[in-house]
Amino acid sequence: MSDTLQLARELIRRPSVTPQDAGCQELLAERLERLGFRIESMPFGEVKNLWARKGEAAPLFCFAGHTDVVPPGPEEAWTSPPFEPTLRDGHLFGRGAADMKGSLAAMLTATERFLARFPDHRGSLAWLITSDEEGVAVDGTVKVVEALQARGERIDWCLVGEPSSSVELGDTIKNGRRGSLNGHLRVKGVQGHVAYPQLARNPVHRALPALAELAGVEWDRGNRFFPPTSFQISNLHAGTGATNVIPGELEVLFNFRYSTENSAESLKARTEEILRAHGLDYRLEWSLSGEPFLTPEGELVEAAMAAVRQVTGIEPQLSTAGGTSDGRFIAPTGAQVIELGPRNATIHKVDEEVGVQELERLSGIYEELMARLLTAPS
Repeated sequence: MSDTLQLARELIRRPSVTPQDAGCQELLAERLERLGFRIESMPFGEVKNLWARKGEAAPLFCFAGHTDVVPPGPEEAWTSPPFEPTLRDGHLFGRGAADMKGSLAAMLTATERFLARFPDHRGSLAWLITSDEEGVAVDGTVKVVEALQARGERIDWCLVGEPSSSVELGDTIKNGRRGSLNGHLRVKGVQGHVAYPQLARNPVHRALPALAELAGVEWDRGNRFFPPTSFQISNLHAGTGATNVIPGELEVLFNFRYSTENSAESLKARTEEILRAHGLDYRLEWSLSGEPFLTPEGELVEAAMAAVRQVTGIEPQLSTAGGTSDGRFIAPTGAQVIELGPRNATIHKVDEEVGVQELERLSGIYEELMARLLTAPS
């Protein structure tokens, strides 16, 4: 059994349902410390974070990721227990196999091999690992980045090991993500009997034209790297459950996934302009999950694409599709950030899996990427 597969199995055995780490970071830290990394635990609240660095010189290449996983759901729905790593037909099954304990294992074995080959490489290496990525993500990577900035540590290149691939390993590299802006809208009306609508004011009827307009707006047309901004209603609730009562309030949850053609402030302003134009009595609360970021083609993107080509023989495509990742906290510091990891077909699902050979090739890609970045002439 390879070192990468064995380490992935050891990590999956630890039931690190967010925000728990269950000993995963300790396992990683022990091996990194043996390689000469300076280990620093950075807990915030109930979240465990690990910052490990080897070297002080620039440029600094950082692996970033998370040890927490989403809940497995009913265990009986799994073919094998979610926290009992199981090999079947050349695949490793278990919660976190693809998202992202397999990537963590590949990162570590790649780091070990790279340092054995290039003990005198230029620059520095670092690891930034949290147990707060799958949850609310307020005490994880964002807090570590703030602490690093406060003391003047700067990441130049960062690879987040999220499962970026679609059909086969390396076919997609995420070089950015859309922004995510959430709205919580409450439209007030007057509750009453459905037989006497003149004595009530139905907030659903009053809000529907405004919601239809919001759903039909062309917020932008996107650009070369991003699709057009999308407005989506995710939750809508009104009423008491009775058929003869006009509701007194409508509650709507919605989300913008937006491109760099817009900003959170521009989306807020236009949304409120539309709501006011329809004369609604409303209250609207906003929460920003992350601004959009983009790493254009440069040293990191080019090295990653070349590494994928060398190890897999395929030509990767750049993409900004998908949800958010912790890259949104690292990119604003000026770092070049990409996401590169295994296939994402089974993440967050029952019977999550990663191919055994996929893990080995992923480790090879990571090793080749470091070699291209840190052994080239300065």
